[in-house]
Amino acid sequence: VAMSDLTIFPADIAEMSVSQLAALSPMQKHEICMNLDAAIDWLKKARTKFDAALDQCYGERARVALRESGRDFGTAHISDGPLRIKFELPKKVSWEQKKLKAIAERIVASGEAVESYLDVKLTVPESRYTNWPPALQQQFADARTVEAGKAVFELSSGQEA
Repeated sequence: VAMSDLTIFPADIAEMSVSQLAALSPMQKHEICMNLDAAIDWLKKARTKFDAALDQCYGERARVALRESGRDFGTAHISDGPLRIKFELPKKVSWEQKKLKAIAERIVASGEAVESYLDVKLTVPESRYTNWPPALQQQFADARTVEAGKAVFELSSGQEA
């Protein structure tokens, strides 16, 4: 959709109520859906590119400032003339599940409570649960809660293949 073909602009959407948007024609709804998806995609790409430019410009200096404060992760503040830059480098930790399971088994074997060392979250894959015989499902039923997730709408016009 070319910008010249737009009948409803992003600023118009922001000013409209949910009821006004709901009252639009089917083709206007389709146009808005396509335009919002394109805008979101454009903004994500622009943000990624600009973040890379910020890292190229300030990343090394900010990382040095962080290390000079004796830390590998956290927050550092640097300046570029009048611009103040707050740099945050979070710590991202992941755990190897098979190794943790082996450790948990050793803890249980030693007679200690696993919960003293690990946060344990038990879950049952829904595909597995639905394939169980009813007698087995009944044993788990009291522990299972089903709620609706976020609804998703995909729009396409009748002309699309």
